[in-house]
Amino acid sequence: MPGAGLNGAWAGAALLLMTLSLAGCSIPIGDLPLGGSSSTDARAKDAGAYLPVNQLPPDRDEAAMNPAERAKIQSELVAARERQASAVAAKDQAQAKDQAQTQAGK
Repeated sequence: MPGAGLNGAWAGAALLLMTLSLAGCSIPIGDLPLGGSSSTDARAKDAGAYLPVNQLPPDRDEAAMNPAERAKIQSELVAARERQASAVAAKDQAQAKDQAQTQAGK
């Protein structure tokens, strides 16, 4: 009976799919106690790295960025934005010119 082998294959595939779908509900492999891995030790150390909800971090001793650096970066960003805007405008203008030539050729 050739159909019996096919039914067994379908049943195996269904069993595999159910196993995989239930495996999605299990714990991650990294959390399995298979041996003393260093990743679990690192995670345990980082657990206290976050401040409690109502506690603010301490004030900085120095400014994050001095005003000269800030002005330089700001001017670089403005220049980059202007270069991008002019490149897009030139591209749009070229496309409009091509479309106008295509329309005139018809």
